[in-house]
Amino acid sequence: MTESPRAASEPRPRRSMVVCALIGAAVMAALDEIVFHQVLGWHHFYDRSTSSVGLLSDGLLHTAELLGLVAGFFLFADLRRRRSLVGPHAWAGFFLGLGAFQLFDGIVDHKLLRLHQIRYGVGIVPYDIAWNAAALVLLAVGAVLVLRAARHRRGGPAER
Repeated sequence: MTESPRAASEPRPRRSMVVCALIGAAVMAALDEIVFHQVLGWHHFYDRSTSSVGLLSDGLLHTAELLGLVAGFFLFADLRRRRSLVGPHAWAGFFLGLGAFQLFDGIVDHKLLRLHQIRYGVGIVPYDIAWNAAALVLLAVGAVLVLRAARHRRGGPAER
């Protein structure tokens, strides 16, 4: 099935945002795993069992993050190939994905499911506040970028 030339180059702001949100979430998962799991050794993805199970859970997280990155970049490349990528929406999605992963990890993984804590053997409250505040900052950046992208798309005044 072939597409008309017009359909192939139609801007896709929503798809641009969703694809880049997937990439953002995968990038944040990678940063979390590399920095906090491997470099600092503060925790594993699942800490409520043996070290071997913790290491296995990190491997599964790494697999999921790599699948997210590969799928996201294939979808991103398809948007570019079709000339449908909308840059401002893509950046907004990327930051929303970063923040969404961080907040999900901080609230669901750390507090609700208790899969792991940020760190052990120290007062955890400052770490929780910093972790979730960073997520909220990333989400706020994404929200501002969404608003700017929508305004730009409607033909409003462009901000520098």
